[in-house]
Amino acid sequence: MKILYGIQGTGNGHITRARVMANCFKKLGVDVDYVFSGRAEQDYFDMQEFAQYRRFRGLSFNTTNGQVNNLQTLKNARICKLITDIKSLNVKPYDFVLNDFEPISAWAAKRAGVPVVGISHQAAFLSNSVPMFSKGILRKSFIKYYAPANIYLGVHWQPFADNIIPPFIANHQHENPVAVINKVLVYLPFENLDSIIDYLKDFPEKEFYCYHPNAQNQSIRHIHLRSPSRASFLNDLSNTSGVIGNAGFELASEALKLGKKLLLKPLNGQFEQAANAQTLLAMRMAHVMNYLNPQALDDWNSAPQNKKINYPSDPTPLIRWLVKKQWGDTQSLHKGLWGSVNL
Repeated sequence: MKILYGIQGTGNGHITRARVMANCFKKLGVDVDYVFSGRAEQDYFDMQEFAQYRRFRGLSFNTTNGQVNNLQTLKNARICKLITDIKSLNVKPYDFVLNDFEPISAWAAKRAGVPVVGISHQAAFLSNSVPMFSKGILRKSFIKYYAPANIYLGVHWQPFADNIIPPFIANHQHENPVAVINKVLVYLPFENLDSIIDYLKDFPEKEFYCYHPNAQNQSIRHIHLRSPSRASFLNDLSNTSGVIGNAGFELASEALKLGKKLLLKPLNGQFEQAANAQTLLAMRMAHVMNYLNPQALDDWNSAPQNKKINYPSDPTPLIRWLVKKQWGDTQSLHKGLWGSVNL
């Protein structure tokens, strides 16, 4: 069996999930090729798990100061290039395409008649049982047409429906796993870095470790800037007292598994992040702010830690389900994966 795995490269959440899957594919001896799209080639980092992966330009959204810039996103779409890449990707050698919200491999497979199994957080919103906190008809149409699939599995924090599975969060060996009470991890990649520094400077009692695409490794008093590094990020996440971030799915999932409290500033104009923030607020697992609000940070500083949620780390049951092509039976997969999660 040979699988093509298409992964959305915008942000790091899809890639983080793919790393867990890639390590398990390798352990089980499953032959998988990887395709990424959605970011510039030089912006990928720590990609060792994916060997000789292929990269396409794809589609991505543009942001300005924590806000989706719809006009710039449209200008940069380059639809002709997208269509050319779809036509150039040969998916005929593959038994099926596994797709994490990646449009080129999904449309290439649809064009060639190769089955697609879509597994993503976005796919969860196709279920009427998943809270979206906004009118969902256009959102659901967008999800289906952006990366079409024959079978959809959603990934979410609660078992809202039979085709929704929990996130897989790898167990990592951390250098210093004991939480430091005044240490805070900050990951706001869509915000202006100077604005973040200005926001944090008035809280000298905390040591902020701030990862950002535009950061160079340096310290400005109690603010420690860090360039992107998966290994360093995970070590800082392990012993932080809490996380300040946008409302992306994967980082919040990692924080929930470790019991870290969350202060979220969802990316304005991005419905998924807005829904994530509201869902975690309803679960009483996060504080939410709509802008870099000092009062929100002050209130959050005195909040207690979250309880740990033991989301699974081993996707072997999912991969065996994929390989056996038992795609019509999502209920047994759902039941098995959620059975031991202590929500």
